[in-house]
Amino acid sequence: GEYLTKVMVQVEDLEGRFAEFDEYIEELTRKREEIYEAFEGRKLALVEQRNRRAGNLLKSAERILAGLKHRAASLEDINAINGYFAGDLMVAKLRDIVTELRDIGDTVKADDLQTRLKSLQDDAVRQLKDRKELFVDGGNVLKFGRHNFSVNTQELELSIVEHDGTPCYHLSGTAFFEPVGSEELLSTRDVWGQQVVSENARVYRSEWLAWQMLQQAPPEGDPTLEQVHTFMAPRYSEGYTKGVHDEDALKILTAVLPVHRPLGLLRFGPRVRALAILFWEIHRTTPDGKRLEPLITAHGSMRRTFGGASAADHPLRVELERALASFTSTSAAAGLLISVGDTSPAEMAREAAAYLFEQLASGGPVPVSAEAAAGTSEFKLALNTRNAGTEFNKSIEPLTDDPERRFLVLIDWMGGHLGVSTTAAADPRFTPALAWVAESAAHWLRGGIEQRGVMEISSIIRTGGLKGLHAVIGEGGSYETDYHAFRERLSRFGNHDVPAFEACTRLKQKLIETRRSEIRLDEFKAKVMSSFVRNRLINDVYLPIIGENLAKQIGTAGTDTRTDRSGLLLLVSPPGYGKTTIMEYVADRLGLTFMKINGPALGHAVTSLDPMEAPNLSAREEVEKLNLALEMGDNVMIYVDDIQHTNPEFLQRFISLCDAQRKMEGIWRGKARTYDLRGKKVAVVMAGNPYTEGGTKFKIPDMLANRADTYNLGDILGGHLDAFKASYIENCLTANPVLARLASRHQEDVYAVMKIAETGSQEGVDFKGNHAPAEIEEMVSVTRHLFDVRDTILRVNQEYIRSAAQEDAYRTEPAFKLQGSYRNMARIAGKVLPLMSREEIRGLIMDHYKNESQTLTQGAEANLLKFKDFEGVANETEKARWDAIKKEFMKRRLLGGAGEEDPVGRVVAQLSGFQDGLDSIRSVIVEGGREYAKPQSLSENTIAQLRDIIAGLRAVPVEVDIKVVPVQEESGPIQRMDRSEAAPLEFKPEVRQEDPPT
Repeated sequence: GEYLTKVMVQVEDLEGRFAEFDEYIEELTRKREEIYEAFEGRKLALVEQRNRRAGNLLKSAERILAGLKHRAASLEDINAINGYFAGDLMVAKLRDIVTELRDIGDTVKADDLQTRLKSLQDDAVRQLKDRKELFVDGGNVLKFGRHNFSVNTQELELSIVEHDGTPCYHLSGTAFFEPVGSEELLSTRDVWGQQVVSENARVYRSEWLAWQMLQQAPPEGDPTLEQVHTFMAPRYSEGYTKGVHDEDALKILTAVLPVHRPLGLLRFGPRVRALAILFWEIHRTTPDGKRLEPLITAHGSMRRTFGGASAADHPLRVELERALASFTSTSAAAGLLISVGDTSPAEMAREAAAYLFEQLASGGPVPVSAEAAAGTSEFKLALNTRNAGTEFNKSIEPLTDDPERRFLVLIDWMGGHLGVSTTAAADPRFTPALAWVAESAAHWLRGGIEQRGVMEISSIIRTGGLKGLHAVIGEGGSYETDYHAFRERLSRFGNHDVPAFEACTRLKQKLIETRRSEIRLDEFKAKVMSSFVRNRLINDVYLPIIGENLAKQIGTAGTDTRTDRSGLLLLVSPPGYGKTTIMEYVADRLGLTFMKINGPALGHAVTSLDPMEAPNLSAREEVEKLNLALEMGDNVMIYVDDIQHTNPEFLQRFISLCDAQRKMEGIWRGKARTYDLRGKKVAVVMAGNPYTEGGTKFKIPDMLANRADTYNLGDILGGHLDAFKASYIENCLTANPVLARLASRHQEDVYAVMKIAETGSQEGVDFKGNHAPAEIEEMVSVTRHLFDVRDTILRVNQEYIRSAAQEDAYRTEPAFKLQGSYRNMARIAGKVLPLMSREEIRGLIMDHYKNESQTLTQGAEANLLKFKDFEGVANETEKARWDAIKKEFMKRRLLGGAGEEDPVGRVVAQLSGFQDGLDSIRSVIVEGGREYAKPQSLSENTIAQLRDIIAGLRAVPVEVDIKVVPVQEESGPIQRMDRSEAAPLEFKPEVRQEDPPT
């Protein structure tokens, strides 16, 4: 861009200098366009080059990551894992790729690789902790609480397998079988049972390896194991096992070569040679035959002169093959020769063309096998013995001009001599004899056997000590076969079975990829979040209660597993408490397919499992996913998330699935089905937030709730307050840069830091990892700050739950909607630094909830004032404002939603207020009257005073006038007399003393 600007400035300058010359202006305009196009073309070329380079680097990095994952999974110590990711050469190579990607400007891919590398390290540490603390019996059994569960180690993969004679899509580890329905795949039925490209029921893979070496790289001397290894190395897809198939191939090749080398053109089987001779006897006199023969002979002379091997794609050989293919499709004699064995017409034509081409090019005698020569001699002797020569000649002489029919008569006579009928060609017992008969008949057809062409060579191959297992291997590892049968089997295998298997494999891969994208297979694999921490609350509380429920649903490992499986796990809590995270973790560790059904996507409109009734595409996909989970039928966790957004009628569909019947109605591929999942490994889990929307949408059918084990993850379960409080700290470790080091270390170190922060003393605290004193001090300081944050968030959480669980009719203040979840804790924890003061931490908390309250729109002020009120940080103005809001709230509640402008509502509200006031006055009067009517008792002091007065009066004759005056005023409130500070009665005696009588 910079250079383009500079050049354009120069062009503009030239335009200004020659503005008066029109011809220059036109030329400069054209030059400007050429410059711009040149720069744009170069820019695009550089971008494409950079993108290609980035793509290649990404592919290389992904291969490295795959290797790192397997290597890290085998390490048995946390320090070893950290050391591996710190110093391994492949890790360093990956970091170099990240740096190179940054250098070429592709920061997106660089950041992604760096994140994946860090996640891989964290996941390796997490898996190691789980293996040591949760797994038993060598890693195949997982312990949750007091229950053990078997672990499925199969990856969820889609494949095509034969099921009940039909190719079906199959999801590994499940009971999912779906017919493929591809006509193209059905046409490859012959290779369905073939497991690898190098072996089938008739060919042993070591035979195939030896045959390929014989065809492509025949050794000049005796073959060696090193040559076999060199040839075998790039053929990794053929499934050879070192020490077995390589050694067997060497033994077979060693046995084949002594037969193969001296056979020459007899390497071609007798049926092939008979077909070639018959064809040439018919074709040689035709114009094409007369044209081809001298050309092929001349080619053979050239090869003998200058050397060189025969080429399979030589034009003359190809022309012969086409002619032979046409001949085999119309000739009855050719059909008979093909029917004797299992070679296809195309293969017979190919082999016959190769033999005929080599025979004509060699210019030598036509080779004859010892068996054919002996058979011809025996046939002649039999004719003489039976005096049948004349009769035989009468049979063939009329057919001199018809080589094909003459050939058929010869086969019929010679076969009759041996007691072999051509109608028994399908019987494998007669195959070798008929082959030699066909060769004898072909030589008789061309005028008889050339004795110089007869070759007394055995075609039997024998060896022993083979290590593999196959039908062609005899007892004790012995191996024996005829060379021509060996060649025919292997030729057919290479020309027909291998291409058919490879085509079938490619077709399967194409079909699998298409079906995989249709069902979105990758979404069903449980993936543990990189920030997940198996803290003490999860380990000691949640996993045991989840284990108790899963023991009822999927059974336990061992012979004591339950067969009466039923139940439902229902998790409720405010958002951010990890309902989905913990269940995805459980599914991942148990190897269950995680089928998450998204409640908000379903909505309240979905009431059935018929995808066609879904109101929109997203709802339809979720319904199809649920039906797919039922179709899987085993090793699956059906997780329905955010059920507060679903219709109760939809949830009713799960009632029979969650009881002992374990059945559910579903629809798959447009057909209604009843799924019977009794005894199957199927877990049903639902999660929701009962406090959303005031709880008005959270409705669960009673019969479903009755079958569920319900737990609130956002509330404190009995007796586990410390674990619940500690979970806030443990879950935010990765969010804080200072505490993030602890996340990849021993869990005991986390508790050690928390103990020091809580007690203020390091006495008796030991760390398993190596931490510098300065690091420990920083971590302790941050943890102390997080304790303050945790306490505030916990209070917010408790107030949120208390307020959300309250009926609107009973409220005396606006609903409190600020939340105190793990998410809130993590957001604040990421900003906490060791050197912060408590006032700064308080400021962080206040800023966080001030921002959180903004999303509440009209309720923002009330929620923030409520937060400040119960935190004790509200000033007088804010307290007054909060009191005013509560009064106004009560006033609006009295209106009952009628509004200020509704006169009826105002009257009803006023009357309701008067009634409440009168009821209050009435209750006070009734209570006061009840107390006043009770008998009054005098205090001890009063009684003592009365006694003294009475005694004095008795001693002195006086006249006493007593006036009793109530102390209580009539206008004052009625009080309990025994609780009054004054005496209940006040005496005012008037005493007049008189002289005693005389």
